[in-house]
Amino acid sequence: MNKRVVVIGGITLGAIFILLTIGAIFLFNKDKEQAKEEDGGGINISLDEDTGTGISRSNIIRLAREYMEQEAYQRALDLLDRLLIEDVFDEEARNMRDTILAAQREALAREHTVNQSRPSLDEIAAMERLETERRRNAEEERAREEAESAARLVAEAERRANEEAEAARRKAEAEELARQSRELQARMRLVNDYISQGKAAVGENDFNGALKAFDTALSNMPLGQPRFEAQKLAEVADTYYNGYSKNKNSSEGQEALRAAQAHAREAIGKDPSQAMPHNTLGKIYRDLSQWDNAAEEFREAVRLEPNNFMYSYELGRAYFSSRKIAEARQAFETVTRLNTRFEPAWYNLGIVLYELRQRDDALAAFRQAVAIRPDYTAAYRGIGRILSAKGDTRGAIDAFNQVLRYEPKDLAALRELGVVQSAAGDYAAAELSFGKALEAAPDDDRTNYNMAVVKLALNKRTEAVGFAKKAVHGAPNNKEYNYTLGLAHEAAGNSDDMVMSYTKAASLDPRYLLPRINLGKFYTAQGFPDQALEVLSEAYRVEPNNFEVNNNMGQAYAKQEKWTQSVEHYERALTIQPNNTTVRENLALAYIGAGDLTKARDIYRDLVRLAPNNWDAILALGNTYVSLGDADSAKRYIQDLLTRNPDYSRRAEAERILLEL
Repeated sequence: MNKRVVVIGGITLGAIFILLTIGAIFLFNKDKEQAKEEDGGGINISLDEDTGTGISRSNIIRLAREYMEQEAYQRALDLLDRLLIEDVFDEEARNMRDTILAAQREALAREHTVNQSRPSLDEIAAMERLETERRRNAEEERAREEAESAARLVAEAERRANEEAEAARRKAEAEELARQSRELQARMRLVNDYISQGKAAVGENDFNGALKAFDTALSNMPLGQPRFEAQKLAEVADTYYNGYSKNKNSSEGQEALRAAQAHAREAIGKDPSQAMPHNTLGKIYRDLSQWDNAAEEFREAVRLEPNNFMYSYELGRAYFSSRKIAEARQAFETVTRLNTRFEPAWYNLGIVLYELRQRDDALAAFRQAVAIRPDYTAAYRGIGRILSAKGDTRGAIDAFNQVLRYEPKDLAALRELGVVQSAAGDYAAAELSFGKALEAAPDDDRTNYNMAVVKLALNKRTEAVGFAKKAVHGAPNNKEYNYTLGLAHEAAGNSDDMVMSYTKAASLDPRYLLPRINLGKFYTAQGFPDQALEVLSEAYRVEPNNFEVNNNMGQAYAKQEKWTQSVEHYERALTIQPNNTTVRENLALAYIGAGDLTKARDIYRDLVRLAPNNWDAILALGNTYVSLGDADSAKRYIQDLLTRNPDYSRRAEAERILLEL
């Protein structure tokens, strides 16, 4: 039977104040031989006492007890009824039934009936909301770690840019000062000295000392010099902002924030041509997440001082945060023109370009970032994620390995590397990557899930069960986790546990087909077509054109010898996959069961054209011609079979048919 499992990679492209989530999901199939399905292969249920169903009495008692423990009372009672119908004096079954009925009455009295096997749609929605919230918190924590790392990089670049801007301002002031009179020069120097004292005080968190120094400076402003006064007010405002940014949660920090806003606005009033106070206001609005206001102030700073690359950089961040992606791209491109060696601009440009679905350009931007700074791990992550999305697993693996070269314990890179390695079919390598990630975070449900998938691919069945259980323990209402636990139990031969896990997965989402399909296959293989059709019909209502659903319904109806319904679903399956030879063969058998030999003959002929070396199909076609009374055609096909395959395993049967013709 076809069993699909999913390796999940939760991926977040983190930037400074710019977080972009990329989901990478890789599907891979684990196929079993079709012949095993047809021969009734699968997991066998041992018999100890005949219950009339073919299922062991001990298995029914065990399953009923598990349903009772999960408060799925009705399902447990249904199972016990089957035993009591066979033997009304079965004391163990009667006692368990009475216990369950008492527990059910108590639950109803509390008006708190919980049925884990089949929760209501409202319960499912609540479960999914809790799971989504839990996962969102985990992703935010991972993104926060990336953002903090990148923030340090930008802060250093901003410090260098501010130092350069400060040096330029000092040079301009010195030139301006040289042109003034000696008395005016003395007054300006005095103001500059007090402002320097105030800056030093803020650096030492001495806000009272800073206030005194700044007040003295401003009270000594020379008259008739609005430009100089505006420049000094702008410096004071920016200094107060720096004090606030270091002490945001203190009363002094909030006071510094108010002072920064007031002095910045006063500076603009004195001289509207000053860019610096607009930048200060922009940073304040940025910190308050008032993105439109921040963008407006940064945009004005850029207009007044277009060659300051940090102003354009901050403008790009504000645009992105307000979801003005095209404008953000223009701002970051401006930064890269003004300063080609500023790697955070290339990184953020990459994020914006990815958001605009321009993957190749985004990839080029990320690569430019690592060309400037070879240990830029965030950019390597971006490269890895884009290459993974493009299907370049080799390149993605190399990129994530670069992250681990510089940060060997980076959990996100280990997890994502494992996902990509799984997609490439290198399950042994993926096993190592997920193992390293679990050493640091052993309870992470997603990594445990991915490890379970890898263990299944490596045929390590018992280990797969263990990791799948840990994933379900961490997120009990995740349908994929429960489904994969069912796959692991099935691979390990734990039939009762398999049924429980598949049933739980199906109950969590009425539209989830995979567990229903696998339950249907299991019940059909074990000789319980009624139960198979019950779960397969649920899947059919959801997706009537699903190939596996129709193919398995055809098999289940064939087990019941309801040939009309079997033909109907096999025909629908064949419409979906016209070249599927197994379905054609089963459809021909269903036509024979229905007594329509002519259609069976036509299906066999089509099958032989598609698969001329399907020897059993050729023999079946010959037999069909015999039944139709067409001896010549029967001879032609059977003789051709024996000529082309003289060692055919059923040669004696074929020769006997020829002798009888």
